[in-house]
Amino acid sequence: PVQILTSMNGVVKVEETELKPRVGFLYPILTHNISVFINDTRERDSGQYMCTVNVLDDNTSMGRNIGIINLTVLVPPATPTCQLLGNPIVGANVTLGCSSKKGKPSPMYQWQRTAPTLQIFFPPAQDRARGTLKLTNLSLEMSGIYICAAENRAGFAECSIVLEV
Repeated sequence: PVQILTSMNGVVKVEETELKPRVGFLYPILTHNISVFINDTRERDSGQYMCTVNVLDDNTSMGRNIGIINLTVLVPPATPTCQLLGNPIVGANVTLGCSSKKGKPSPMYQWQRTAPTLQIFFPPAQDRARGTLKLTNLSLEMSGIYICAAENRAGFAECSIVLEV
């Protein structure tokens, strides 16, 4: 856990050195709200944060003067990579793959075929967690541009692949 300690003169003491230049108080220290901010948030800032408030000559607050919060920094998906697995000939089966190297929480994937024949895919042909789309018994009409979107709560990114049967 990262421990953030405060004193009455407005000083923030942070035990983790990488966080020191990016953290500060949201309000003047004399208010009762000692919320802090973190600038330039990074994925590695995720973790457990502990705030300890000590009041001089107050022996009744033991055990009630510590607040703990878990912080999860969300990361939008990186641009995914689209790939074709298999030999795209009439009557064959192929798998379209889609994978994003970054994203928190892990991205979900959605395949679709673009105009002139717009088509959206669902399970079992599509595996949204793995990013795969299985196309079976290929026909010439299945040729076209297929787009994969990687999406999580922080954002989305996409890639495309041309399927020529």
